[in-house]
Amino acid sequence: MRMIKFTHACVRLERDGRQLLLDPGTWAEDAAFDGATDVLITHEHADHVDVDRLVAAHARSPLTVYAPASVASMLTALGSAVRTVELGDEFTAAGFAVRAVGGKHAVIWNSMPDCANLGYVVDGAVYHPGDSLFVPDGPVQTLLVPTAAPWLKLGEVLDFVHKVKPARAFSIHDAILSARGEALVDRLVAQSGDTDYGRITPGDAVDL
Repeated sequence: MRMIKFTHACVRLERDGRQLLLDPGTWAEDAAFDGATDVLITHEHADHVDVDRLVAAHARSPLTVYAPASVASMLTALGSAVRTVELGDEFTAAGFAVRAVGGKHAVIWNSMPDCANLGYVVDGAVYHPGDSLFVPDGPVQTLLVPTAAPWLKLGEVLDFVHKVKPARAFSIHDAILSARGEALVDRLVAQSGDTDYGRITPGDAVDL
């Protein structure tokens, strides 16, 4: 499996000519959509779903979009191309086996924002948690770990990585970090445990 990292929380998984796109928000590059046939959306915030670009991409080449009900209601222009996902659902997207976990967005303050958030475990190996620190059942080979957000502190990042215990982890949800901030976060996460941790420059790919 090959993974391409795009800006912030967006990644694309590729295998045997199949391409699955996750969380193409407003900060993701247009190139993220190239070749994708199926899209997973974790929740309704604009840095994870760009409605206008999804509609435009679907017009160019048909997409199937999987998302929680709160997001599906934003994508009525896509009609039957949208599949509503509920917590615990297991399905196939672009030939990848997907399991929906978690359920709620992490709290920023005083129960805000309190919206649905589904994390996705892909092929039992790659975990994209969206805006949450939910620890799924079962082993995770590759964790996409949020490293900067209004709802997040670095100590929680380190605890999350330790609890999931992935073989490897890569930073996502990191567009608000400066270069100095990236270096600090990377050093502390890399030093905190046995996980092989790294950061992927947007547009670059790794083999998983």
